[in-house]
Amino acid sequence: MKFLYEKQTRRFFLFLAAVCVLQICILGVCGILQAQGIRRVLVERELGAASYLLEQEVAPALVAAAWNHTEATKEAAALLQMTGHTKETQSYLLLLIGQTSVPMILTLLLTGVFFAAVLLSGAVFFFRRRDRFYEDAEKIIEQYAENQFGKKLPVGETGTIYQLFGSIEQLAMSLQAKNEMEHKAKVFLKDMISNISHQLKTPLAALNMYMEIITEEPWNGETVKNFSQKSIQSLERMEQLIRSLLKMARLDTGNIIFEKRYCFISELAAQAVDDLLERARQEGKEIRMDGFSEERILCDQEWTKEAVGNLVKNALDHTETGGNIRIAWKRSPAIFSLTVEDDGCGIAPEDLHHIFKQFYRSKKSSDRQGAGLGLSLARSIAEGQGGSLSVESSPGEGSIFQMTLPAEV
Repeated sequence: MKFLYEKQTRRFFLFLAAVCVLQICILGVCGILQAQGIRRVLVERELGAASYLLEQEVAPALVAAAWNHTEATKEAAALLQMTGHTKETQSYLLLLIGQTSVPMILTLLLTGVFFAAVLLSGAVFFFRRRDRFYEDAEKIIEQYAENQFGKKLPVGETGTIYQLFGSIEQLAMSLQAKNEMEHKAKVFLKDMISNISHQLKTPLAALNMYMEIITEEPWNGETVKNFSQKSIQSLERMEQLIRSLLKMARLDTGNIIFEKRYCFISELAAQAVDDLLERARQEGKEIRMDGFSEERILCDQEWTKEAVGNLVKNALDHTETGGNIRIAWKRSPAIFSLTVEDDGCGIAPEDLHHIFKQFYRSKKSSDRQGAGLGLSLARSIAEGQGGSLSVESSPGEGSIFQMTLPAEV
């Protein structure tokens, strides 16, 4: 009886039950009224017969005894045979039958027609409403097929059809989510291509200029050497830019699965700055570390090393000769915190809310190297592992970048 779980079907069956009960009640009342009519006709016939017998001077006692007599005799049967009152006589020829049966038949016939009309009307109303219900659902499903999800199928009711609608809604939600992801992927790809072309424009133009100079003065060894070195630097910048863009693309599209394992944070930090120590030495800057050397952290070592390296590289970019960069870490009951602090130029208040955006570069950084991807990449790495990256800074007082990760032990 699962079909009764549906509200509309349940209402239709309740309607049928109500009609059947009403029909039984009406037929019962009609039967009672018809019985009273038959009794009235019988009483009138007995009254007429008694009146006739009394007019014929038949003793009243004999008349009364005749009404209570139940035994049939051959003489009485012969008499009724002569008058045409037998079992084979047609009903319509009998006056009593005509007075009682015809009204009963008409009553039953009219009652049957009335309730048949009620049932047919109810069934037509139910099925027309059901058809409209299905047509509306079909239109909504067609809109789903056309990636239009403004309207929703009715759900939340009991019944098989609503269970089907619920399954279709889940499928529609999956389809909508997939379409949104595809749209975001297209927008991301469009923006990424635009960013790559924009960022590569400058080093490519510089590289082209260097090649033209070398071509024009091949005999000048000093010029060839100088601009060959600049060409190598431009190529390295392009390579670094492309690697950063690809890493950002993988993070933003969710194609990275962070493989966490325990590692010593001192080793991770040392590996992160290994390629930057020579640059710091040449620029007269110092990178030092401050923290318990045996402290361990659960993280993706390669990606976390990338994030720390980007923070240190940013500190070097914004620290003058003689500056200091300090890498420190500590553990609390809830989080593991790593900070990269410098005593450089600091960050202007109007730039603080934008520095983690891709390709963002403040006006004061226009003369410094970098493409504006390092901090954005570092934040994505931290957030991808359930952590965060924040900054505190004031102009002329340096900056403190704090990366936090869950303190899992």
